[in-house]
Amino acid sequence: MPAIPLEVPAMKVLRITRPGGPEVLAEEERPEPVPGPGEILVRVRASALNRADLLQLRGHYPAPPDVAPDVPGLEYAGEVVAVGPRARRFQPGDRVMGLVGGGAWSELLVTHEREAMPVPDGMDFADAAALPEAYLTAFDALVLQGELKPGETVLVHAVASGVGSAAALICRAMGARVVGTGRNAEKLARAADWGVARTVLCDTKPPRFADAVREATGGRGADLCLDLVGGGYVPETLDALAPRGRLMLVGLVAGTATEVNLGTVLTKRLRVTGTVLRSRPLEEKMALAQSAERHLLPLFRSGALRPVVDAVVPRSDIRQALERMASNDSVGKLVVRWA
Repeated sequence: MPAIPLEVPAMKVLRITRPGGPEVLAEEERPEPVPGPGEILVRVRASALNRADLLQLRGHYPAPPDVAPDVPGLEYAGEVVAVGPRARRFQPGDRVMGLVGGGAWSELLVTHEREAMPVPDGMDFADAAALPEAYLTAFDALVLQGELKPGETVLVHAVASGVGSAAALICRAMGARVVGTGRNAEKLARAADWGVARTVLCDTKPPRFADAVREATGGRGADLCLDLVGGGYVPETLDALAPRGRLMLVGLVAGTATEVNLGTVLTKRLRVTGTVLRSRPLEEKMALAQSAERHLLPLFRSGALRPVVDAVVPRSDIRQALERMASNDSVGKLVVRWA
């Protein structure tokens, strides 16, 4: 008697059918993943959008080798539905959020339990989905690597972005002063809500902001810069930094190449550090998530930190949300509800 084939549980994902814009996304059914040792299976309730997703759609930002190459999505919030062998931190029904190398645009995902963080009590899934990428990126760059100290002045480029607004709020919570730049005056006007002391409109090429930063700091310059832009912003940033200042280069939306005066780096004794999260080893990602859980989540519970959300849309509107992000009209994070 022939064996009766077992039906494999399926889930829905949004996949990239070919390189292009939001129009290349298509819904597809795939087998549900199974959590391995130390892993948890999460039902995704919301996922936020990132510029890395747009780059992946266009074929310019390939996923790490251990995740599906055609399903984008770097952050999620949802509830645990199953745990793998030796997983102890969470139980089915627990609400969690976190970063993944890809695959968050799906109904279910598997992640290591030590990469996940508990959703703060009273916070809904849409707000929770807006936290991981923005706040972990900003916290890692400013505090863990940039050695941010109370009383310092921090220059934040693209301060109205998701990471930029998170950085400004972290600085305010730590007693640091922020000078923020941006290309849109209307969006910059929102920065006062996050404790930004001074904003500079960068509507010229190359951008000019060093004089304004020096003016805001009594001629000294900024102690630390979170640069989410790169390109032509870098040489002006070096001029805007104080002696022994630190530049944390996180994004390159303005380009990967520029010319800098290395004499400025030497004479000011500046430190320039590049950093990314997606391609890091699992151990480093777990260490970052656990550090953020210890240091950031209490600030969300107290109200000192909060998600900055531009809009929350249903999954059916994800293409329009991606177009809004590509047009630079959003302030903070765009969140997609999955269920």
